[in-house]
Amino acid sequence: MIHSMMAASSVLPLQQYIASLNSTCLPRILQVCSGVYFQGSIYEISGNEVCFSTGDVIKVTGIELLSVCCKDVSSDEKFELPINHTGLFKISPEVTPYSTVEELVKLRPVDLESCLPVTFTSRNKMTLEDVTLREGAVLTLLSVEDDRCRCHIRGNGEASAEVYVSLATRGEFYMCGGEERFTLREIMASPCLRLQRFHFVNTAMWQQTLVLSPVYQICAVMNLRKNVLRFPSSLEVDVVDITDMCKEVNFVSPLSLADVHSLTDEFFPVVVEVLEGPETGALFNCRWLPHLQKGTLLVFHGKRTSAMTVMSSLKSRKSQYFLVSKQYGGQFRRRPRGFDSVYELYVASMQAPGLKVSVTRNCEEVEEEGLPGLSVGEQLEVVGCQKVLLPCGGTERQSVDALVCQRLQDVDEGDEDEDVFLPLYMQGHFVEVLSDNKKYKLEDLGRMFKLPLNVKAVSRDPELEVDPLVGFPCLRVEGATLEPTILASFLHSPELCFEIPAQRISMSVCQSQHGLPWPVEQPPECHVECVTEVTDRFLHQFLKDAMTRDEPPPRPPKRNQFESTTRLAKASQSTPSQEFSSLTLRSRSESCSVPPPPARQATLTDRLLPITPLKHSAPPTLPARAAPKTYVRVGTHVKGEGQPLVFLCYCKLWSLPIFFSSQGHRGRLQQSTQTTTKKWRTCWQ
Repeated sequence: MIHSMMAASSVLPLQQYIASLNSTCLPRILQVCSGVYFQGSIYEISGNEVCFSTGDVIKVTGIELLSVCCKDVSSDEKFELPINHTGLFKISPEVTPYSTVEELVKLRPVDLESCLPVTFTSRNKMTLEDVTLREGAVLTLLSVEDDRCRCHIRGNGEASAEVYVSLATRGEFYMCGGEERFTLREIMASPCLRLQRFHFVNTAMWQQTLVLSPVYQICAVMNLRKNVLRFPSSLEVDVVDITDMCKEVNFVSPLSLADVHSLTDEFFPVVVEVLEGPETGALFNCRWLPHLQKGTLLVFHGKRTSAMTVMSSLKSRKSQYFLVSKQYGGQFRRRPRGFDSVYELYVASMQAPGLKVSVTRNCEEVEEEGLPGLSVGEQLEVVGCQKVLLPCGGTERQSVDALVCQRLQDVDEGDEDEDVFLPLYMQGHFVEVLSDNKKYKLEDLGRMFKLPLNVKAVSRDPELEVDPLVGFPCLRVEGATLEPTILASFLHSPELCFEIPAQRISMSVCQSQHGLPWPVEQPPECHVECVTEVTDRFLHQFLKDAMTRDEPPPRPPKRNQFESTTRLAKASQSTPSQEFSSLTLRSRSESCSVPPPPARQATLTDRLLPITPLKHSAPPTLPARAAPKTYVRVGTHVKGEGQPLVFLCYCKLWSLPIFFSSQGHRGRLQQSTQTTTKKWRTCWQ
């Protein structure tokens, strides 16, 4: 059998066969003509053990280009480059001459027209019918017509022309390298370019002449094995194509969940076997996911497209996320939303006109910047958004976007509602004001309100043994989606069903020979698990797919540079507080007052007094004379006889009160701390 098949079809290395294979003609059935002898007879990749023996039959169902094998012509050294390698390559000129034009043409690819133009040069003079070409002339082959080829010629000082060269013309001809630059993907996509030799462009290895060949990952099944095989095309295996001669061999037909969902309703119900379980790092965190392992038997009851809602828990210790089907039977009450800026309030008002909020944190009025004051408990109703003129810290007013709100007054006060303008860049803290306390079904929430929405589950679904949504203080309805799902159950409990999202889980199954686990025409009553816990990865992917590209929140307008500088200067020159001013000694005893130092012009050294950290071992000495206006509010304090004389000054340079004692360490500078100041004030009072 093997010999007859080999005789009918040519035997090729696996790498060469796959490289010449068109993916549109898959699947193809191959027979192994020699086993694998690469690091032993067993080849293991990503946990898949691959072992081929002579005579094995393989059904290739898919190929994927992984990398490119580069072979140095001079040293036979091989290395691989990823298919997305960013380096560029140029065609290398050939070093082996051709003796005739016919030999050069015949050694080119069969489909010559698809890889034209081809450029070559002659080391000898060429005498044609009406012209003689000098040595070194470069010709571009355009087409082959019977026993001659049409070429384009352009030489040094020669006019461009087209000539016909006989295929029998003898000489010494060399193929020329082009100036075009190619990426690995471009080379691998062209059968003609694959036959060329290349060298790197602008790299240290530019002198290496390379032969490039693609390396594919092959997806296949075998007639004696159920699992899906994945292995590289670089395995040292010789194969023969027996697709046309192998009609009776039965292969496992792996189906993805998307393939199952595309089947007709007549396919269901059916018992299937898991060939490959979901990949690690899945999007789901539900009870049935860990049991979808290789060899598990499932019952697929049917397919449908389910309307589902994505929810996340708020105000809880551990964030959890859920995918909830519209069949959920519990009820919800709305919960107020919180907003931490005016811009968030603006975005929410665009989705829900007439939004009412209450201020949850005081906001002081900044008159020079046009920011209004807000008090805790004030209620606002969002009216709209418009351009307003605000000072924004400068002398001229600037036009900014502001949210127009109405201050809602109490009915008892009788005052009319007043408008307040909140710039979109303004910080604030608000909470939504809700007036209804109704209970809603999940489908009613999506129909009556704009999402996202805060809710609380107030009654459980009676169909669920344990309702995971009940007990959370607040749930956020992130959005809704339509999910193609497959209604499934395990073979040992066919009545307990769950929905598998066909586009969210990657796994493969095959139809099993097991019969349905119920009497004919007596299917069980299915109880569907309508709440599926998902991971944060699912939520991030969902929000990324559903996210609208909103503009970022606006920044505050640029303030006037002169006004900002003036404001900072005033702040730095502020006088001591009234409480500190009341503690001066001048009001206590004029006789004990100390006159201020004589005025003199301050020097640069005086203005830039060094600030040295205080040390206990070596206290710093005072400067000989202090600069004018460096110390203010000078006075004395005498507390009875025998008590030290204390001088109190306020240092504007360091913004600190400073004490001088007439006893102890004379002349020692003692910096005031909060505790020291408090003791001094208590003593003075």
